Amino acid sequence: MAGRGKTPAITPELLLKAYASGIFPMAEASDDPQIFWVDPTERGILPLDGLHLPKSLRKVIRKARFTVRVDTAFAAVVDGCAEPAPGREKTWINRQIRDLYLALYREGFAHSVECWEGEALVGGLYGVSINGAFFGESMFSRQTDASKVALAFLCERLIRGGYRLLDTQFITSHLARFGAVEIDRDEYHVLLGEALSVAASFYPAGAGTAESVLQLFSQTS
Repeated sequence: MAGRGKTPAITPELLLKAYASGIFPMAEASDDPQIFWVDPTERGILPLDGLHLPKSLRKVIRKARFTVRVDTAFAAVVDGCAEPAPGREKTWINRQIRDLYLALYREGFAHSVECWEGEALVGGLYGVSINGAFFGESMFSRQTDASKVALAFLCERLIRGGYRLLDTQFITSHLARFGAVEIDRDEYHVLLGEALSVAASFYPAGAGTAESVLQLFSQTS
């Protein structure tokens, strides 16, 4: 269950305050101009100290099938997340939401992790970063395992950068394979408060290569 409330046009600053308060925006559909706030009673998180990297995904990363980049095609990643996909014919990303996240990206509060095959963007994810909390918004994949690789590279970056919280909002079978769990709202707010109280870096030294990802998860898995 989630509390919802219709809202007028909002600013990037208000959106950051909403995340810091534990709520996030969605739209009913891409052509619906309205946005509502979501405050789930059960919140999905991916514990960074209990992350599981499946063996099959380790093999994909080791083969370096994809080139992984950060913050080079943020708008294209958002647009990829808004595309219809099997099991997801409608998207919650409308024009206002797209514009808001592009504004946060320009201000340094939103980031993308991208998987490329040559010059083709084949998968990725994006989210919002405030201090030691990262709020994962959406991911997409045009090639098998592309979004999973992006998630693994994101998690490595967050761990090395000193983040305390990776908020996934909801749980999917895709996320559950990595160790995502649901916690109640009160517990989430405790973790959120702790994460917001620490400084973190989205660009830690030594992160972002297949070798660094595999090395980190050989130690933590």
